[in-house]
Amino acid sequence: MTIRTGAQYIEGLKSRQPEVWLGGKKVEDVYEEEVFRRPIHEIANLYDIQNDPKYKEEITYICEEAGERYSHAFKVPKSYEDLKARSKLFEVWAKATFGLMGRTPDFLNVTITAMASNKWFLEQYNPEWAKNMVNYYEYIRANDLFLTHAIINPQNDRSKTSHEQEKEFTHLGVVEERPDGFIVRGAKMLATLAPITDEVIIYSFPGFQPGDEKHAIAFALPIDTPGLRIVCREPMQDGRRSVLDHPLASRYEEMDALLVFNDVFVPSDRIFINQNIEAANLLYPKTGIGQQPAHQSGVRGLVKLQFASEVAARVADSIGVDGYLNVQTQLGELMQSVEAVRALLRVAEYEFETTSSGEVRPAGTPLETIRGMLPKLYPRAIEVMQTVGAGGLLMSPTFADFEQPELREDVQKYYVGREGVTSEERVQLFKLAWDLCGEAFGQRLLQYERYYSGDPLRRLGRFYAGFKRNHSFEMVDEALKGSKDLQGQPTS
Repeated sequence: MTIRTGAQYIEGLKSRQPEVWLGGKKVEDVYEEEVFRRPIHEIANLYDIQNDPKYKEEITYICEEAGERYSHAFKVPKSYEDLKARSKLFEVWAKATFGLMGRTPDFLNVTITAMASNKWFLEQYNPEWAKNMVNYYEYIRANDLFLTHAIINPQNDRSKTSHEQEKEFTHLGVVEERPDGFIVRGAKMLATLAPITDEVIIYSFPGFQPGDEKHAIAFALPIDTPGLRIVCREPMQDGRRSVLDHPLASRYEEMDALLVFNDVFVPSDRIFINQNIEAANLLYPKTGIGQQPAHQSGVRGLVKLQFASEVAARVADSIGVDGYLNVQTQLGELMQSVEAVRALLRVAEYEFETTSSGEVRPAGTPLETIRGMLPKLYPRAIEVMQTVGAGGLLMSPTFADFEQPELREDVQKYYVGREGVTSEERVQLFKLAWDLCGEAFGQRLLQYERYYSGDPLRRLGRFYAGFKRNHSFEMVDEALKGSKDLQGQPTS
């Protein structure tokens, strides 16, 4: 297999039976669970898009070495053109979900590609780890697999490191070493879309301290591995809501989950880091797995911000308030924020960096700037949407009301918009907006944008510290030098 179809993805889901818990009940069949049904088909649609003649040549490529066609997410970029081709994949898939699904398959496939292409990093600690990573990359590329990841510890006592927690192995760690692998116990989160993926990869943000050795690990497993339990958060929709009344929440719910490892065996060939604090702490900065996936996140974030901004504008237009200056300024602010992120992406791609191995990465500074801005820009777009829609967002009828003969005349009369906008059109727009800015679904999207890449305050602090290390602020020295040179000289 090379590039999968949607049907093949669904067939793969049906062939597995992971241990999934949802609302206190064990899910017997993931595909038949109503909460997952529509999101499954949205992911399947992405796989179909890469087989669509309209997009196939743009978002996939033929690997000369393997002689097979793969997604651009699996191609190690070696040029500006490669980066643009990868960006096109991100854009096409993001637009298919309006940027509302942040962990589509391209995200982690790019991550694995970055790890494999920087195998030198793992080789310096253990050549077998590097070999395992390359083999794993080739495996998921050949089978076009969909991965989730869990890289955050449960929020227990955050004032203590992993080995200091009250109960041992609250955080995931190695319980037992075996000649053919190791056994792990504990939990990790936030495994987005875990119930409907093929595999899970485990690694961590930097931050391990002496004593955390058992927890400094990285590995990958099939999602239905015995002993791996998927505990889903409370769903934002029940899978039975009307698509007309909830056009977004009914389709794009990204289930998040806690992964509990109850003495799970990890075979040797799936281990990438084994109890090595230095390797675990340096994995991010040395392999580019913060930078390359940030390209996908940036493109996806741009699409999501643009979508929210367009919804706010259409809501304003539908009731004729976008002629007022105060509304125009708010909407103008949103449109400029979209263009600012778009410009940063283009700069990141154009001012690419080339590693010693020839791998091309989008420039880190503009990507990190996007990561710093989106947690502010997207909430602002939602705030403007709420302000423009005002009380009307709370007052939409259901589309069943339009079908009720006794109510039809009332809803058509009292929910009509400005001239030329029917009541059905106005209500449909307001329901779209409410899914984004009022429903639990929309609030999850808001929280996701704030924290999808970690604590924004910590990231800003690290950004400044890194910026200071790499910049001498020489214009200040020039200004001071110039004033000294001119001291005492005549002005005429």
